[in-house]
Amino acid sequence: MRTESIRSAYDRRKWGLVNRGLFGIALGLFILVRPMASVAALALVVAVWALIDGIVSMVHAFDLRHVVRHWWVRFFGGVISLLFGIAALYSYPGLSLTFAVIWTAFWLVATGAIGLLVAVAERKAGLPWGWTLVFGVVALTMGGFAAVFPGITLLGLIGGIATFGIFGGIALLIGAGKMQFFEREVLSQHAGAPVTRR
Repeated sequence: MRTESIRSAYDRRKWGLVNRGLFGIALGLFILVRPMASVAALALVVAVWALIDGIVSMVHAFDLRHVVRHWWVRFFGGVISLLFGIAALYSYPGLSLTFAVIWTAFWLVATGAIGLLVAVAERKAGLPWGWTLVFGVVALTMGGFAAVFPGITLLGLIGGIATFGIFGGIALLIGAGKMQFFEREVLSQHAGAPVTRR
């Protein structure tokens, strides 16, 4: 029963990475192709991203509650992201661009900090943690930069979000691919069959 629970959580984590990665890449490409149209939709884009990230983080944390002792840290990060997304949708389109910059910085810093804590917890639990750490560091760095330099132009912020979405999405897809290979390796070793490495 415990093995099935761990495997189910592992599968959901893997597909959560795939969905977030594809969404991040699609978002980044849209912003690069339509930068001026993206200015008007910035609040909506950030809100949708926060909602999806929050829901995925909460589901992942709930799945890990039997495996990771500090699962509530990830869950709390998901709640923060979800609440931010709801607030941004509620105040759209009256959300000022300055307010969007400030709250984007806060969300990135909070997400990055939670990502670092989750990476440490995953490492202690023997789970893949490298890409979670990368995601946390990137988010924390971008959030700190946005907070220190609030006068950044809106196009600069949009470009940063686009870059973060594309490279973060690629990193998440690579992480999902490594999880898939790890799963195949474990299953092959369990069955006594040799593993083909690429």
